[in-house]
Amino acid sequence: MNRFEGRRVLITGGGSGIGRATVHRILAEGGRVHTVDVSEAGLKETADQARSAGHGERLTTALLDIADEASVQAGVTAAVGLLGGLDVLVNAAGILRSAHTHQTGLDLWNKVITVNLTGTFLMIRESLPALLEGDEPVVVNFSSTSASFAHPYMSAYAASKGGIQSMTHALAAEYSKQGLRFVAVAPGSIESGMTTGAGPGLPEDTDWSLFAKLAPAIGQGFAGPETVAGVVAMLASQDGAFITGTEIRIDGGTHF
Repeated sequence: MNRFEGRRVLITGGGSGIGRATVHRILAEGGRVHTVDVSEAGLKETADQARSAGHGERLTTALLDIADEASVQAGVTAAVGLLGGLDVLVNAAGILRSAHTHQTGLDLWNKVITVNLTGTFLMIRESLPALLEGDEPVVVNFSSTSASFAHPYMSAYAASKGGIQSMTHALAAEYSKQGLRFVAVAPGSIESGMTTGAGPGLPEDTDWSLFAKLAPAIGQGFAGPETVAGVVAMLASQDGAFITGTEIRIDGGTHF
């Protein structure tokens, strides 16, 4: 399929995980992609993989901190210039931090909210002028199953993703008559840098019984990031043209 041939796509968080998988999926379908991340090493690895797959000529990368307004303003301007416009924005960048809520300092709370929620807002705000001039434009935001279902020790993360989900609905209504779609994906039980290793940073005294309802109903455990990338590609393509103002849950039936 070449659903993205001729389309100009900006993807945040392309240095790892689901963001990287989305970069490769859009490239494989013919898109021209500019991806940004805070990790220079991650971006280099993504670019190396794209070249190995024969897609390197359609990918550009740059460092960008979505939590920093000046970085976003300069980065989006540069991206639009490189791409020659903008048709698709995918806000995949984000962080996950966990702690007992009574031990959650304001610095941790603000960090999660600033990166996840404010960062998504800044990327959208700065991209809007170019998107409104784009071809069948669409924004795909990243919510999470934590926005609607209980994920213990993750109140800051859940709040940030709930905010993204609500903001997606509001933006879809605001820009509907201008032909700009806003949709969100809500991944759960997906392998990524946020869900493996030290990513979640769960407390040492974690009560694992609280996670009894957080297991996928299908498959053999967590799914790979390409599972989400495929849904993002559908939503951002003509196949998703009648979908806006909603979220798509991708969790293997973890939350029936």
